[in-house]
Amino acid sequence: MNFRQSIIEGLVPLTQFPATKIADLLEIPPQSQLGDYAFPCFLLAKTLRKAPPVIASELASQLGQSLDFIDRIEAVNGYLNFFIKRQLLVSQSIQEALRQGDHLGSSTLGAGQTVLLDFSSPNIAKPFHVGHAFTTILGNSLSKIYRHIGYQTVRINHLGDYGTQFGKLIVAFRLWGDATALDIHPIQELLRIYVKFHDEAKENPDLEAEAREQFRLLESGLPDQVALWQKFRDLSLKEFDIVYKRLGVEFDSYAGESFYSDKIPAIVEWLNEKHLIEDSEGAQVVRLDEQKLPPCIILKSDGSTIYASRDIAAVIYRQQTYNFAKNIYVVGTPQALHFKQVFGVLEKAGFEKAKDCLHVGFGLVKFADRKLSTRSGDVILLEDLLSESVDKTLEIIRSNAAIRHPDMPEADMLAIAEKIGIGSVIFTFLKNGRERDIVFSWEEMLDFEGDSAPYVMYTYARARSILRKADQEGIDYLHVDPAKLRLLGSDDEFALAKLLESFSQVIEKAASVNEPFMVVRLVCNLARTFNKYYHHESIMKTQAVDLRDARLALVAACSSGIKAALNLLGIDAVERM
Repeated sequence: MNFRQSIIEGLVPLTQFPATKIADLLEIPPQSQLGDYAFPCFLLAKTLRKAPPVIASELASQLGQSLDFIDRIEAVNGYLNFFIKRQLLVSQSIQEALRQGDHLGSSTLGAGQTVLLDFSSPNIAKPFHVGHAFTTILGNSLSKIYRHIGYQTVRINHLGDYGTQFGKLIVAFRLWGDATALDIHPIQELLRIYVKFHDEAKENPDLEAEAREQFRLLESGLPDQVALWQKFRDLSLKEFDIVYKRLGVEFDSYAGESFYSDKIPAIVEWLNEKHLIEDSEGAQVVRLDEQKLPPCIILKSDGSTIYASRDIAAVIYRQQTYNFAKNIYVVGTPQALHFKQVFGVLEKAGFEKAKDCLHVGFGLVKFADRKLSTRSGDVILLEDLLSESVDKTLEIIRSNAAIRHPDMPEADMLAIAEKIGIGSVIFTFLKNGRERDIVFSWEEMLDFEGDSAPYVMYTYARARSILRKADQEGIDYLHVDPAKLRLLGSDDEFALAKLLESFSQVIEKAASVNEPFMVVRLVCNLARTFNKYYHHESIMKTQAVDLRDARLALVAACSSGIKAALNLLGIDAVERM
């Protein structure tokens, strides 16, 4: 039984509100003494012509007779507070968690619909620095969340593999490039000559003009320019793949900016047919005055394409190829204007799916007194950050293992450190609302006591340790009689069950606003509540066998919940710490 849905269905005929409206209003109170669910009656006052407290009182009386899973309904200050029968909620939540396992909270909400996630999108021939981590980690988590609730997801890496910067690289490589160094350390060599180009261009402005010409020739398909560009692209992707594998990130498409270059003429023709393109100092633009936006440049004065024209072509192509329900761009908030212009052009041209294109922005990555700039060469590589996190985690594990697990092999410690170290970086990017800036603190990231990846992963390992002991004693906690589960009902057990029961609602909400931090908050609450329960109860030493088995079933349900949430964040759980 879905308690929340049953309450919604019970309220529909009594309020004459549609189910969607009631679902938006029905909330989980901040304090347990206010109930398990609460419904505000204030919006009903106008239509029912009664005071909210009176409406709440009447609804409480009417609903109390039809919802047999409700222990009681209280009308308080215009709110309907629903209290579900404890043993019923605990029993059902555990059974559902054990049934779904790592897929807890999954649904068919998005069945038959396709969501495109455009994320990561590093620039070819440039280092994969920590500035790319936010989009990569956020996009990966969102793709997992959407898939969890039934959507077909397509993960697109819209590579920055076109533009004037490639004209600069072609010029720089011909002047100062080292072919051997390019094969051995491609990104380092490309970064070296890119930085050198900008240094030299300060003294010799003609280099910029030559770079623009080389890019024009590249767009025209000249073999020499294309061959160099392809080599830069292939070698860059090979290095990027090392980082993606460490993060556990995969893509379904690597169609970057270059993929859409030959599709621009059709876009220009389409916009001309709509009488939207105007000349502006030689450039071709679409004015967006009615949307209070600056003109969107489609073609530059030299006839070359620009980000906007390639993005417009991408939207059209994606609609024709995938027939998307949502086309989501996981790109930093500074690009908000760009996407408003792109979507604005599509809307002005009458493209119906413009309304289904969405920019999901995020904040900046900050380090004390440091700025990230590829041109200056002052970058913090993501690979280095991941390795440092793993190394620091390994130090902590070694010191703990000397006390708790003196027999743990070095290989096991390395494997655990890799998962926790990488997980800590991922967790740091997702633990707050996505538009907040990330400021790195190793103390917070690797804190085994606070709201961190190590704390949550340690809680999972603790639960698994209990279950391994039960396995050794031959206890079947996965198939406990539901009657035994009704023995559970303490405050801690009820709190855990409520968190497990909320999984589907939280995950669907996280998808609706594209905020994985909601899943982080849920798993942190689950970990804290479980540890409180662990310290209150000696689970394996419970004297009554039926109660012991029920508690073990709850432990198994909680471990499934933690693992399911970590999976949605893109973090691998560890069985032992």
